[in-house]
Amino acid sequence: MQGRLHRPLLQVLSFRGYSHQSDTIGPPDMKRRNFACAPGCSVEVTLDLIDGKWKGVILYHLQDGRLRFGELRRRMPGITQRMLTKQLRALEDDDLITREVFAEVPPRVEYALSETGERLRPVIDALKRWGEEHRARQQQFAPRAAEPPSDAAEAQSA
Repeated sequence: MQGRLHRPLLQVLSFRGYSHQSDTIGPPDMKRRNFACAPGCSVEVTLDLIDGKWKGVILYHLQDGRLRFGELRRRMPGITQRMLTKQLRALEDDDLITREVFAEVPPRVEYALSETGERLRPVIDALKRWGEEHRARQQQFAPRAAEPPSDAAEAQSA
């Protein structure tokens, strides 16, 4: 056993479709720190409102103004109809968007940011800017790693 690297045994806990990996043996996780944001803090509350793959994207698109279900779906080609419906209902329940049904045939439903959702605009804009900067940094280094070796590099290694 001496001389071998110690690797902690990992245990995966699963509940309601979520998985959590935890160390059962090994040194304490050095990433865990005592943050001022305890459970239920304002950051957790905010992230809980916009969590998941789609809520932030829906809020981003609704910053352009009122949109119908089909327009939202076209802007988000990876989302299923069922998932979009579920996410819109959750955002409406959290008072981040409004849903207006028009008495027309065929029925027309439009979604828009609520007053509360409008107050999230700077947060969504900041996430967008951060994502653009992060993607640019990644692309700055990715092409070098993906490029095939040049003839000069091959000649040096031979």
